Amino acid sequence: MVVQGLERNGVVLRFCEDGRRDAGSTLVFSNSLGTDMRIWMDVARVFQETMRVVRYDKRGHGMSDAPDAPYTLEDHVDDLDAILEHLKVDNAIVVGVSVGGMIAQGLALKSPHRVRGLVLCDTAAKIGTSEAWDERIAAIREGGLESIAEGIMERWFSAGFQDACPAELRLWSNLLVRTPVEGYVGTCAALSAADMRDQVGGLDVPTLCICGDEDGATPPELVQELTAMIPGARYQEIARAGHLPCIEQPAILANAISAFISENGLG
Repeated sequence: MVVQGLERNGVVLRFCEDGRRDAGSTLVFSNSLGTDMRIWMDVARVFQETMRVVRYDKRGHGMSDAPDAPYTLEDHVDDLDAILEHLKVDNAIVVGVSVGGMIAQGLALKSPHRVRGLVLCDTAAKIGTSEAWDERIAAIREGGLESIAEGIMERWFSAGFQDACPAELRLWSNLLVRTPVEGYVGTCAALSAADMRDQVGGLDVPTLCICGDEDGATPPELVQELTAMIPGARYQEIARAGHLPCIEQPAILANAISAFISENGLG
């Protein structure tokens, strides 16, 4: 793994590049709110022998800079666009989860010449309400990320994972609460304002929408609504998974991505 940094408008973004630079397509992974590129480790390694693989920490997360809140979805889209421009990527299959899936949609709308396919995991064209995001921001400002961590873990992970893997659950909770507050609430503000329901019908790339059957944040019916909005999109549900199937069921998710690539001639 080669870790690199790119400065865009005063914000330094961390990204890494693995695999084959001469591959026909580049897999690009975009992470969720309160996480970083590590959530994709077990999925990304499956493709490193055959494809070019790019992961990154969005602004306010991981090792990337955390400028003062608020952010917009366009900030996040422009950040990823800048990374792919820097890497001269024009053959991306973008795999995004939660807000990462919204970033993927936004990138395909803004820079369609870069995107050959989309895998949209546990996401939507509009996630939550402005009131709910404002309440979460207020709760974090008052009590810190620790005050919401337990509820977030219940939405992120299936009941089986919570019962069987308490140590791992603690690790992912640690990752959440160590997210910079400005980065977390800044991205909450982006989600509060973001609404692409009138735009995603214009997407013109092969698209696979995936959802964990126990997702408590973006439940299957919401992801099915997104699937219906995107011309030609296909829906797949992953059993025994919550909001982050890349953590709970990485092999199943990797197989779904592989089949999608094969079926659409994107390899």
